[in-house]
Amino acid sequence: MGKNRTPYLLLLPGFGFLFTFFILPIINLAQTSTQTKIAGGDTGQYEQTLHFRNYIDAFVENKDQFGRSFLFATISTLLALAIAYPLAYAIAFKSGKYKNLLLVLVVAPFFTSFLLRTIAWKQILGEEGFVVPTLRSLGIISQSTTLTSTSFAVVMGMTYNFLPFMTLPLFASIDRIDPRTLEASGDLYANGYTTFRKVTLPLSMPGVVAGTLLTFIPAAGDYVNASILGDPTTKMIGNVIESRFFKIVDYPTAAALSFTLMAAILILVTLYIRKAGTEELV
Repeated sequence: MGKNRTPYLLLLPGFGFLFTFFILPIINLAQTSTQTKIAGGDTGQYEQTLHFRNYIDAFVENKDQFGRSFLFATISTLLALAIAYPLAYAIAFKSGKYKNLLLVLVVAPFFTSFLLRTIAWKQILGEEGFVVPTLRSLGIISQSTTLTSTSFAVVMGMTYNFLPFMTLPLFASIDRIDPRTLEASGDLYANGYTTFRKVTLPLSMPGVVAGTLLTFIPAAGDYVNASILGDPTTKMIGNVIESRFFKIVDYPTAAALSFTLMAAILILVTLYIRKAGTEELV
């Protein structure tokens, strides 16, 4: 009997932490989302009225920010995948004795504050950086075109900041592929493209799915990149939530937006996993 209880006892500390710092705040957030302001009350004073219309009003009022958040997150995820897949493949199969060093370089940005990394991109894409003068000298952009305070800057910042989240799962998946499998494909007269499409990509799909989820989910809720690299026209839903909580002190709307964002991400992730799940590939 004691042995049967041991696994549950070992789970208790983790469950206690999860219950205290995740489940209870979620319950409190749900209660806040249906509150309304007390008549004649001061700013920030609300009462529970089960006003579920907060969700509809919050979504309708901020539907543009919702759409922009998912658009930016999707573009950033696709760009990160396009950059990370060749990088992970090269580290797994071509790096030799430098594999560990390259992996350290991939995670090296985590040694610096997320905020500082984003500010650095503002300098890189600014007038004093090397990107804008180079593009102007090549005639790619006009002399009056700037890159900061644009959607381009926000997407580039998000892609860079979340790139390690894409690279590491891809590397872990690709590194497990037996090189003899690729050699066997060549022995069967498959060219490089066919080998990649028929062998490498299917075997690495668990990493693709994990990497895209780890990139898309935090990117959809991000607000730091939009605040620093964007302008009022590029604000994402995370910026609205942050403003409602800490500036406007509209707790019910902020809570309703948070729940709506979580529900939307959960639905999209569920559909994505069902469509591109790895059950048949592992």
